[in-house]
Amino acid sequence: MPSSSPLTPDQSGADNRPGGDGAIASATPTPAFSPLYQQIKSLILRSLQDGEWKPGDMIPSELELAGRYKVSQGTVRKAIDELATDNLLVRRQGKGTFVATHAEQHIQYRFLRLLPDAGSLDSQGPAERRIIECRRLRAPAEVARLLNLKTGDAVLQVRRVLSFGGQPAILEEIWLPGTPFKGLTLETLSSDKGPMYALFETQFGVRMVRATEKIKAVAADREAAERLALPPGEPLLSVERLAFTYNDVPMELRRGLYRTDTRHYRNELS
Repeated sequence: MPSSSPLTPDQSGADNRPGGDGAIASATPTPAFSPLYQQIKSLILRSLQDGEWKPGDMIPSELELAGRYKVSQGTVRKAIDELATDNLLVRRQGKGTFVATHAEQHIQYRFLRLLPDAGSLDSQGPAERRIIECRRLRAPAEVARLLNLKTGDAVLQVRRVLSFGGQPAILEEIWLPGTPFKGLTLETLSSDKGPMYALFETQFGVRMVRATEKIKAVAADREAAERLALPPGEPLLSVERLAFTYNDVPMELRRGLYRTDTRHYRNELS
């Protein structure tokens, strides 16, 4: 297992009393004034980003990590607690702590917020997907800006319809940077039956860890109306999502048109 930078006392506000934790050496990218558990969290995130522990893997115990980073077990526990709250790690009673994966039932629809007016996401069953197209293009300026690419860089454009119970519900346009997703094809997307983000993890080593969204009301144009089995002009919810992997690297731009005649968009604020 790779070794980490040693921890040494400094004036970061960390506990420098006998038996207390010091702070991470200045060689690490984390600011010296951040709380010590946040510095440990950053080191664990770095290992996740570098692929030392892949989605579904069990990470070392708190005691092992405490020895590795030369801090107390309580400091490691607090860092892991935050990573679990962020849905990056999953604690399993009696088994250990694992890297979260979108293949897990309670995580795979983490970013899907369209729920039936009566019932829950689970009650409507899995989404049925129809891939319309998957093609490699040169990035338009706006897509390049949002994905932190240069205009003209290679990108993938995926268009698909998601249905529930045979009723089309979401028309999506998905933009992905070309290099990390080299080899992604229409055939791959059409044949895979699991969540798309789980496919990104297993075949391309890309894990989406957070997202931002912009939401507004629009009227269905002719194509959207046809794809979603609605009359033109019907109200739709437009959701633009930018999804990030570790260290806030943008990895997906997703623009969706949502039917809300029998469903609603639900979010939890904290």
